[in-house]
Amino acid sequence: MDNDEERIALFLDYENLAIGARDNLRGLQFDLRPVLDALAERGRVIARKAYADWSAFDEDRRMLTRHHVELIEIPQRMGASRKNAADIKMAVDALELAFERLYITTFVICTGDSDLTPLVHKLRELDKRVIGVGIKGSTSGLLPPACDEFLFYDTLEGVDVPTGRRRKRTSAKPERPAKTARRVEEEPQTEDDADAEDDAEAGTARDVDSLAVLIAQTVAGLQRMSNGAVLASSVKRALLRKDPTFSEAEVGFRGFRELLLHLAERNVIELSEGSAKGDPEVSLPSHGGETEAFALLQSVVADLGSKGGAPVLSGLKDKVRKVQPGFSEKKFGYGGFLQFCKAAETHGVIGLEWDAEAEDYLVTARTG
Repeated sequence: MDNDEERIALFLDYENLAIGARDNLRGLQFDLRPVLDALAERGRVIARKAYADWSAFDEDRRMLTRHHVELIEIPQRMGASRKNAADIKMAVDALELAFERLYITTFVICTGDSDLTPLVHKLRELDKRVIGVGIKGSTSGLLPPACDEFLFYDTLEGVDVPTGRRRKRTSAKPERPAKTARRVEEEPQTEDDADAEDDAEAGTARDVDSLAVLIAQTVAGLQRMSNGAVLASSVKRALLRKDPTFSEAEVGFRGFRELLLHLAERNVIELSEGSAKGDPEVSLPSHGGETEAFALLQSVVADLGSKGGAPVLSGLKDKVRKVQPGFSEKKFGYGGFLQFCKAAETHGVIGLEWDAEAEDYLVTARTG
């Protein structure tokens, strides 16, 4: 094992996360995969524990079991005795692990509850790195500054927060998470998106195009985390942490370097000489087709605007795909279409403005 790798213990205050996502992210059901992918770019997750009264989270329990999370039962109790039961148990377990497993270097505390701030301080006193994860709308302002790093679940790659009008709940028990589809969306899920999610969940057979998307996303994540160069060996380790079944031989390449050379020829990535022979530096191209993609988005928005006013963000991706069927923002290292549109706004190609009545972004084309 690489001694320089971070060794991570993951703790989830699951009730806080599930209810926070439901109430603040338009009914979105919490999915652990984006969190695990973000952590895979930071190190090896060697312990995974989640705390809740699991009788209220049946579907979620199945999802967590698929991700090999140990489920800690916090039975339903009446009154104040239940309020902090999960927090106390999680704090005790985290400190016990910190003292008994000295090789664990990083603790990830997934919650928005300020009651766990003392745990964060104590772990840092024990020379542990602490990463927090929470829902932006339900995270206490005291928690993020206490951590070495804090990730808002809303902004992680792979989390697509619905932007259209919220659908009415049909559940007769509003206090429990909706046990419907994995996420509630106004925009219908496309076949390409469904394939990408299936690959992430089950490690199914891939083609070169889906591998190109996966590698571009991974390189983008490592570039955000790294203060220096991203080496090919680091990319391969991160890919294996995301999916232990990953193999370049699956799509006909004899080695990982051969796959990278192929992607470099297609302008998906750029390769340059690294510090060690045979381990090149990997980066995303300075343009990598983004200019053309931004121009495509601008033309589609301008055309829609000339016909009926500024279009909304929901459904816009499908309109772009009608013009260019193979379009995917993930090819350029973006985690979602909203992130791609925000990058286009930064480059002065389009404008985004939130419309409270439509409960969506209005998109306008910019020129000049």
